Amino acid sequence: MSAKLFSLEALSSSFKVLSKPKSTSILQHRASKAHATHFKFQKYNSLAYQLGELMSNTTLFFQFEGTLLKSSSLFPYFMLVAFEASGFLRALTLFLLYPFVCLVGGELGLNIMVFICFFGIRKEKMRIGNSVLPKFFLEDVGSEGFDVVMKCGKKVGVSDLPRVMVEGFLKDYVGVDVVVARELKVVGGYCVGLMEEMNTKSLEASQVLGDEKPSNSQTIGICCHNKFLHQQLLSQNCKNVFMVSEAEKRNWKSLPREKYPKPLIFHDGRLAFRPTPIATLAMFMWLPLGFCIYFIRFIVGMFLPHCVCNPILAFTGTITTASVQPSSLSNTSANGEDQRKPRGRLYVCNHRTLLDPLYVQLATDKSLTTVTYSLSKINEIIAPMKTIRLTRDRERDRNQMDKLLSQGDLVVCPEGTTCREPFLLRFSPLFAELTDDIVPVAIDVQADMFYGTTASGFKFLDPIFHFLNPNPVYTIRILEKLQASDTCKFGGKSRFEVANLVQNEIGKALGFKCTSLTRKDKYMILAGNDGSMKESR
Repeated sequence: MSAKLFSLEALSSSFKVLSKPKSTSILQHRASKAHATHFKFQKYNSLAYQLGELMSNTTLFFQFEGTLLKSSSLFPYFMLVAFEASGFLRALTLFLLYPFVCLVGGELGLNIMVFICFFGIRKEKMRIGNSVLPKFFLEDVGSEGFDVVMKCGKKVGVSDLPRVMVEGFLKDYVGVDVVVARELKVVGGYCVGLMEEMNTKSLEASQVLGDEKPSNSQTIGICCHNKFLHQQLLSQNCKNVFMVSEAEKRNWKSLPREKYPKPLIFHDGRLAFRPTPIATLAMFMWLPLGFCIYFIRFIVGMFLPHCVCNPILAFTGTITTASVQPSSLSNTSANGEDQRKPRGRLYVCNHRTLLDPLYVQLATDKSLTTVTYSLSKINEIIAPMKTIRLTRDRERDRNQMDKLLSQGDLVVCPEGTTCREPFLLRFSPLFAELTDDIVPVAIDVQADMFYGTTASGFKFLDPIFHFLNPNPVYTIRILEKLQASDTCKFGGKSRFEVANLVQNEIGKALGFKCTSLTRKDKYMILAGNDGSMKESR
C-alpha cells in the first residue's frame, strides 16, 4: 500500500480525504515506497472530540515553517538574527543581498542567508533561539495549524532553519519531543556560516524517537506544498501526509495570547517590530533622521530645565503622559502628621527602562536621587540626576539607601531588572524597611521601532535605542501614598506584605499581572547567567 496525500483542512475540519494526485512529484514518488494502509477518518459531532480521538495517540511529523507559521517568508527571522549578531551593519548586508536571495531561491538562498547571519559568531553567544525568536514565532503562528499540532501525542518538528533558531521555541512552546534540523558548523568556537549536511535516508522513526518507535498506523505527517527539503523523512515514517496550501494559510487567524502554551514574559533583542522587507527598508530610511533627533533629545534632556525641555521633547515626537495624586506630593508622613525632620519620600516604581527615574523626576518636578544595580559607567557619568550604585549586599545597601533618604527624596525600582511585557516581577522587600512614607509609581513604555532595554547586549546603548524611536511613549502614574495602616512602622505589616501590596497597587493601575519571578529567572532564560553586571558595560 502507498502513503496518501491529504489537505490539512480535511484533518482539522471536514476530514474529507482528497484523492491521491496523479502527478509524480518527488514527495509522492518517495511516499509510494512507504509501507502503509489507508488512514480512515470518521465524522463525529464535535471537532474537539474528532481530533482527540484520532490524534491523542498519534505521532506527528510536521514541517515547522509550513505547518505553524502563517508567513511563507523566512527573511524576518534571519533579519532578527543578523541585527542581534552585529547590529546595523550585518542587517544592512542581509537587506541589500535579499533581492539576490529571492532570485536564486530554494536551498541556495537559504544557505546565503545562513552565511550572512552566522559567520563569525561565537557559538556560546548564540541564544537568539531562546531569547528573541520565540516572541516573533508566536506572533506568526496560525491558530488553525497550532490546534492540530497540539492535539497530537508525540510530536517531531522538522525544520529547514538551523537548529539553534528553532529548537528552543519548539520544545518550550510547542512541546515537541524531537527536533530534526541541521547543525551549524563551528571551528574554534566560532560559526563559519555553513550548515552540516543531514542524511535524510538514515532518519527513520526508530532513530528519531529511540525505543518508542510508533507503529506505522499511528504516524502522520504535515508539510506545506512546494516544501520538499524533508520529504524523505516524512515519506519513510508517515502513513499519510497532509499538505497545507498557501491559500489555506492566508485564511488562518493569528494565535491569541490567551492560547499561548505558556505566558510570554521574557524576551530580548532590540527590534520592537516584525522586520519584513518593507518594514526593514523603513527602518534604514528613518535612521539618518533618527540619529539627528536622538542628539536633539539628548542635549535638551541633559542641559535644559524641565519646564523648557518638555515642550521641545514633545515637538520631536517624544510623548510623555504624567498623572500625579495630590497626596503623593504633600509634606505629611504616612500617619498623617507633619514631618518633624528633613527626611525624604520614597518613590517605588516598576522597571521598564533605565530612564524610569528620570521620568519620575520630570513628573514630580523635584530633584531626586536614584539607586541602581546595573547602570553602566557611561550612563552613570552622564545621568542628569544623582545616581548611586548598590552592591547587592543587603545590609550595606540598606544603610546606603537610609542615608540617601535622610538627604532627600529617593526613587527605587525593587524589581531589580526591566520587564517589557505586561507583567510585574517580584518586588524586593528592602524598601519597606526604610520608611513609612512610600509612594507607588506605575510606569508603562511603548516603543514602535527599538527596545530601550537589553539582557545580553551593551546597556550603555539602552537610552540611545529608546530615543531612536520615532515616537517613544512614556506613561507615569504617581499613585496615592500608602496609608499608615499599610506600612511596617505604623501598621505592623511585614516587609513582604508591604512589598506585595505595592506590587499589587501598581499592577492594578497598569492592568499588569503580578508574578513571583525574579531578576535571576530573567537572566537565566535570556542570557544564561545570573544577571551580574560587568564593569565593561
